[in-house]
Amino acid sequence: MDVKVLAVLALLAVAMDVPPSMAKPISLVERCWCRSTLNTVPQRSIRELKFLHTPNCPFQVIAKLKNNREVCINPETKWLQTYLKNAINKVKKSRRRAQ
Repeated sequence: MDVKVLAVLALLAVAMDVPPSMAKPISLVERCWCRSTLNTVPQRSIRELKFLHTPNCPFQVIAKLKNNREVCINPETKWLQTYLKNAINKVKKSRRRAQ
């Protein structure tokens, strides 16, 4: 056999012996959670809020409701904007006190 054929066979044998990667496909890793958002979610029905900032996605707000459903809320909603401003101001005040 030719030396080149032996080299190709050796490379194929090594390539087939390499274990598969345990990483997730890119399509699953970089997917945005919120595909559509709601503007009218009553504040009283919300149990908790999650704020997600993933690369290549807009700012996302996920609300877990009291009936254990999760919905995406539009970040431009007026009550949510005031909530975020108050939370940011509260964090700033606590940092000033800590210094």
